[in-house]
Amino acid sequence: MGLFGFGRKHRQHAKDGEDAVATESHDQQAGAADPGTKADVIDEPSFPETPSADYEHRGDQYGPWDVGDDEAPADDEYLDLGAYMLPFMQNIELRVKANRATQQVMGCTISYGSSSLEIEAFAAPKTMGLWDDVRADLLSSNPAASEHPGTFGMEVRLPVSVKGANVITRIAAVDGPRWMLRAIFSGPAAQSRGEEATALDHFFSDIIVVRGDEPLAPRDLLPMHAPVSPAERRAGSTSDDASDDADAPSMPQQPKGPFDSDQQTEVKTTLARGPMFSEVR
Repeated sequence: MGLFGFGRKHRQHAKDGEDAVATESHDQQAGAADPGTKADVIDEPSFPETPSADYEHRGDQYGPWDVGDDEAPADDEYLDLGAYMLPFMQNIELRVKANRATQQVMGCTISYGSSSLEIEAFAAPKTMGLWDDVRADLLSSNPAASEHPGTFGMEVRLPVSVKGANVITRIAAVDGPRWMLRAIFSGPAAQSRGEEATALDHFFSDIIVVRGDEPLAPRDLLPMHAPVSPAERRAGSTSDDASDDADAPSMPQQPKGPFDSDQQTEVKTTLARGPMFSEVR
């Protein structure tokens, strides 16, 4: 089984109205990744094929995308988390990070095979990007950190201790209009090569960021909400047009203000047509 939801070829399919997700059976929906699964071959990559110090052409050739970009993919089959929308991809698991006290969502982690991808969206200044300063802070605060040209421009390799063993993580970020989207890759995907790295790089590059108009201080987390599936979004749109239908599900509203990340828990779901939630205690 291949992957769906990344690559210029697939985005064109979505714009042409092909409902690829709707054709998947329940047995084919997202779950634990199969390490033997290989990514589909695509004609046009959604990020540069060779590492570089600069990540150019974001918003016209490559993502992550801003919801206002002219070349942004159709989001009909994306999972909506408020600050950003996630493409559909088979054989993954999604964990949503939330404040334990308030249940406000603050970010998510994608697991695929033996790799993981942690995603967070931050507010950034209007006139300049945020990643250069954040990267400098990471390098100055940890002498073991190093920077290297990568898929998304300059990236940071940072060793972390996991159960007594040092594990290398790859930290990348992309600046957009008044936002920065940060990715932390671990496992085989931290090596910037191989099938799992390519799959998660594609996934990250196809995310659509929804910054919103609310004024936020730089480095504030963008407001998020619990995942809303494509089917729930369509039902919510229908309920807006027919407000007398009391049984129609409603969509959560975008929260206001930055989130407090002092206390966290995890809400586990599968990235499928209908998310199911269970709190991890």
